[in-house]
Amino acid sequence: MILLFIGTTEIIVIGGIALLIFGGKKLPELMRGLGKGVKEFKEGMKDVKEEINNNGQPQEQPQSEEQEKEETPQEPKHE
Repeated sequence: MILLFIGTTEIIVIGGIALLIFGGKKLPELMRGLGKGVKEFKEGMKDVKEEINNNGQPQEQPQSEEQEKEETPQEPKHE
């Protein structure tokens, strides 16, 4: 409930403290990593919801073109 009452001033103060602690170069890297983590978490939650909706039977994931190329055996080249 306390997080609901954070205002603009508090956010600026927290951002300033984070900037002082981590520095200007490291802070964007940390935020990027945090964003990737949140994205992966949401994708995981989406997969769990889909699995629950499909009565516990996981769907077969479509393979990307790169994965298909890796799985298909390639013929040796003759010189």
